[in-house]
Amino acid sequence: MEEHKLATNKQHKLGSGFGYRSTAEEVLSGIDLSGKLALVTGGYSGLGLETTRALVRAGARVIVPARRPALAEEALAGLSGVEVEELDLSDLASVQALASRILARGLSIDIAILNAAIMACPETRVGPGWESQFATNYIGHYVLIQLLWPAFISGGGARVVAVSSIGHHRSPILWDDIQLTEGYEKFKAYGQSKTAVSLFTVELDRRGEKHGVRSFSVHPGGIMTPLQRYLPKEEMIARGWFDETGEVVNPAFKTPEQGASTQVWAATSPQLTGIGGVYCEDCDIAEMAVDGNSLSGVKPYAIDPEQAARLWRLTAELTGVDRIPSA
Repeated sequence: MEEHKLATNKQHKLGSGFGYRSTAEEVLSGIDLSGKLALVTGGYSGLGLETTRALVRAGARVIVPARRPALAEEALAGLSGVEVEELDLSDLASVQALASRILARGLSIDIAILNAAIMACPETRVGPGWESQFATNYIGHYVLIQLLWPAFISGGGARVVAVSSIGHHRSPILWDDIQLTEGYEKFKAYGQSKTAVSLFTVELDRRGEKHGVRSFSVHPGGIMTPLQRYLPKEEMIARGWFDETGEVVNPAFKTPEQGASTQVWAATSPQLTGIGGVYCEDCDIAEMAVDGNSLSGVKPYAIDPEQAARLWRLTAELTGVDRIPSA
């Protein structure tokens, strides 16, 4: 199909000059974000905290929606130009409330980094029975961007960066059982949610391009952060992530500063001017995944425009929210 070819043909490295070990501070060197407003979900922990710090150093003001506002205030103490807002992505009433508060202030958002996520949690149902990883990582962000759309187009242009994962290799969209009601598996559920995140940016970019709103998904790399909170210590040791003392022993793991770099690069780099709807890793556009390689690249199903449009329609039916015009 021609559309599918077009999507995969965009997936080629630019030669950005950055790479696997680049940090968020390095990719922002020379970039002035003074006067810019960024929104970073979960921007008070792990990669989100490093992302917020980097954006502030570059001059941006940052809104940090947080499920635990008191903890966020403590983590962000001392950073100027940062404000915390309450948000529970698994609760659409909370999403609606946050969007209403922001829109009431007449703010224009220049950057949104959809960073908050949960991973490999025990089977949990939220809302009307939605699988919690799909609901939190994808649906909550879908609704948030939909409701905040006036704030993205009012400034004449913006970037939306959604944090996907190499975990998308674990599962395409399970169209016949999208809520995993017939046999829950925690990593399959996580993988599907991250495929959904990637597909969301493909359709969002298509709809937003004419308004100057470009969208990207990113794989930050393997990093030890609170995202692993649901994994037993024994499981992480068995996977070779760290040893009995808690010391990280996997040499492929990035530091949080390195892990935050790709989302910051996608949100700000002039190298991406005129580009959108692509999946990025290691501070560059990723190549297509090679069969048998589970460590890099993007699977075709995660950037397929037809699947992206289908998922958008399904999510609109699930949530009753579809405010960004298709054409």
